[in-house]
Amino acid sequence: MIDMSDWNTNIINEFRANEGRVGGPFEGAPIILVHHRGRKTGREHVTPMMYLADEQDPATMYVFASKAGAPTNPDWYYNLTKVGKAEAEVGTETFLVEVTEVTGADRDRIYEEQARRYPGFGEYAVKTAGIRTIPVLALRRA
Repeated sequence: MIDMSDWNTNIINEFRANEGRVGGPFEGAPIILVHHRGRKTGREHVTPMMYLADEQDPATMYVFASKAGAPTNPDWYYNLTKVGKAEAEVGTETFLVEVTEVTGADRDRIYEEQARRYPGFGEYAVKTAGIRTIPVLALRRA
């Protein structure tokens, strides 16, 4: 079993050492580090995520609460939606973002584009079919 905190720490370290680029299974993929506070513990967390840049609005990026197709949403999803804001790192830049959930046809269109670019997201949707709809969050520079 993979220890997710070690996995994330390794990705975060690689991201910061290489101006926002990582290798391995994420080589070439757009990665964002999202800083958030645990809604129950108050602890600060940094979570690496793949994102999809909005082609019409360069201030907006979308992240996907896929949890690799697990039957439950990741904790970070609840942390971000509760507070509605976070800090993000892309490349060598750190900035504040406002967080909103994308729903309906917009959510479906954005998720389908991510799955087209990265087929693993399509596999996650198959795993969660009938259990949950994978949430899509918009992170917009504040």
